[in-house]
Amino acid sequence: MFRLFRRPLAVLPIVVAAILGATTLAATSQATDRPTVKPTVVMVHGGWADSSGWNAEIRSLTERGYPVIAPANPLRGLSTDAAYIRSVLQTIDGPIVLVGHSYGGAVISNAAVGVPNVKALVYVAAFAPEHGESLAQLVNRYPGTHITPDALVERPYPLDGGGTGTDLYLKASIFREAFAGDLPRATTDLMQATQRPFSVAAFTEGSGEPAWRSLPSWYLLATQDNAIPRRRRSSWPLVPTPTSPGCARPTCRCSHSRRPPPS
Repeated sequence: MFRLFRRPLAVLPIVVAAILGATTLAATSQATDRPTVKPTVVMVHGGWADSSGWNAEIRSLTERGYPVIAPANPLRGLSTDAAYIRSVLQTIDGPIVLVGHSYGGAVISNAAVGVPNVKALVYVAAFAPEHGESLAQLVNRYPGTHITPDALVERPYPLDGGGTGTDLYLKASIFREAFAGDLPRATTDLMQATQRPFSVAAFTEGSGEPAWRSLPSWYLLATQDNAIPRRRRSSWPLVPTPTSPGCARPTCRCSHSRRPPPS
C-alpha cells in the first residue's frame, strides 16, 4: 500500500501531515464528541547518522502541535535495532506515524510489527526490504551506490558475551559525495568526523516480515540518491527515472526541508 511521491523532500511535513489527518479522522470516527487526537510522529534515522538530521522536520511538526520523538537508532543489528525502536513505540499512547530514512526504513518495517497503534509508515529515501532481504543484498544486487567496500573503514569492537563485531565508517574522501552531497563541505566534514558507527550485522541481517504489507505506507523518492542504488523491481513499487523531479540527496531532508505542514 505505497503512495509514491517524486517531489523535493521539503514536502515531507506535508506528506506526514496528510497521514496525520487521515489517522486523526480514523481515531475519532467512532467518537465525534471526543477531542481530536494528534498522532505521535516517531522518526528513525539511518546508518552513520543521528537524530539531529530530523531537526527541521521536528521543528515544523511541533510548531503545528504534533508530538514528535526521534529516538537514537542503535545501528547494531536489524532485529535488535527494530526491537529497541519497538520498545519505544510500546511506551506511546495513541496513534503513531512511523518515519524512517535510509537504513531506518528497514528498521521501521520490522519495528512496527505487533504494535497496533502504528497507523502509517513513511519511507524517506529509505530501504523497504522484503522478508529475508538484507541491505547488503539490495546494494549488491542493483548497481549505482557509492557506498562500496573501498569507501568503508572497518573497525572491530567487542561483543557482549565475547567475540568481536565489525563497525563500518565512511571514509572522508567519499563521505560528502555518497552521503550528503547537497550540504556545504564544512558541514559534511563535521558529519564525517562525528559519524556514528554502523555495524556489519545491521548491514547483513535479513528482514523479518515487513509491516508495509499491512499498513498504509508512503515513499518519498530521492532521484539522485548515491547511497541506495537505483533499481526497478516488483517487490518495491518504486520506479525512479532520470526526469523525475526530486531532491538532490538523501540528506536534503535536513538541508531543504523548511516548509511547515498545513494546519
